[in-house]
Amino acid sequence: MGALTDAKVRNAKAAGKAYKLTDGGQLYLHVSTAGGRTWRMNYQFGRNAQGNPIRKTLTIGIYPAISLKDARDARDVAKTLLAKGNEPKPEDLFQRAAPAEDTRPTFEALGREWHDLQKGRWSKVHAKDVLDNLVNEVFSQIGAMPIVKIDAPRVFQLLRGIAERGAVETAHRTRQRISAIFVYAIATGRASADPAASLSIALPKKPKARLQPAVTALIDLRQLIINCDAERCRAPTKLALRLIALTAVRPNELHNARRMEFEGLDRPEPLWRIPAHRMKGDKERKAEMEGDHLVPLAPQAVAVINAMRPLTGDWELVFPTDRHPHKPMSENTLRALLIRAGYHQRHVPHGFRSAFSTIMNERVERQWRESGHTGASPDRAIIDLMLAHVPQGVSGSEGDYNRAAYMPRRRELACEWAEILLGDMWPPQIHIGQPIRWAATGPGRPG
Repeated sequence: MGALTDAKVRNAKAAGKAYKLTDGGQLYLHVSTAGGRTWRMNYQFGRNAQGNPIRKTLTIGIYPAISLKDARDARDVAKTLLAKGNEPKPEDLFQRAAPAEDTRPTFEALGREWHDLQKGRWSKVHAKDVLDNLVNEVFSQIGAMPIVKIDAPRVFQLLRGIAERGAVETAHRTRQRISAIFVYAIATGRASADPAASLSIALPKKPKARLQPAVTALIDLRQLIINCDAERCRAPTKLALRLIALTAVRPNELHNARRMEFEGLDRPEPLWRIPAHRMKGDKERKAEMEGDHLVPLAPQAVAVINAMRPLTGDWELVFPTDRHPHKPMSENTLRALLIRAGYHQRHVPHGFRSAFSTIMNERVERQWRESGHTGASPDRAIIDLMLAHVPQGVSGSEGDYNRAAYMPRRRELACEWAEILLGDMWPPQIHIGQPIRWAATGPGRPG
């Protein structure tokens, strides 16, 4: 019959019985009684028990999905495989088309978008910590997946792996960040649900935050200062301990104190103005125009600052390290003094904040009740403000309240705290060339 043509193949119709149209080279078109047209090829592969070649039929594909030309190309591929001793299979006959590129956004792409938007509100250190957490814990597992294909079981599997190695707190923080990325994707129209939203209850409970060890009974706190004064160490270390006890600032705020931050030391209302950029918080907090933390100074605090002047003169830092006058005191200096004085794991420099909060809140509440009032004392919010916390009952961002508010009452509380803390203890007197000498003006002189 000769080789087939496109016209012959196209015009092949059903008949009373199945038939075939041969093209040559063992290729033919099989036409069924229902009119179905299939390309097939006869071939021989292997031998039977008698040693005779085994005749087989290879189904190439259905016409018109497979054209005459495609069928001939497939036949040639099959013959090549047979010549090399390989039996052809239908999946070997055609070169597979590359899968269509998945253009759906991946979790990592959206995660990095979210991070870029948020990092402006964070410090550089925090922004790096967040990105490192995402890269190491999240992107390595689900980062390449389209975000719409990620479901709750897959996210939980990831989080459970973190929790099972003992990093429960990290697992909870990671869930919060994954959830935030999904919320961002929903807001930008690239996801419809947040599978991480409710997974917190399926994780182990967060460990209770470990509180900074602190002595919070007034009589014991006074004895702590006496014991530290009795230790043999550099005078600036003892003075720094007194100032942090009097002001309840954070250790880092004390270590980096600049002389220019202290105002009106020789006037009735001395003040320590800690610049916003040195305070704890994100970039938004540090950039506030009115974000400086104002610390009213009691006379005892002024005495400490004045006592440092013979030792540091006009140096910028009030408490420099003894080797480098332009570098701040080490964060371990006060901690080491407390340890030598016997307060290892009992009190740390940050503990003076807890002590101030505990003792003064109890004191103002008692005074409030004794004066016939009910409910919480308004001084509680003022004490929070003195600690650079957002006062209780204030809504919105930290910038929504006046950081300079209640200054007269804050000064009264600062002076009251200094009186009950140091009472009749000795004021600091520094003599050049000597480590330190305290004037014994009251009981409890260190020996």
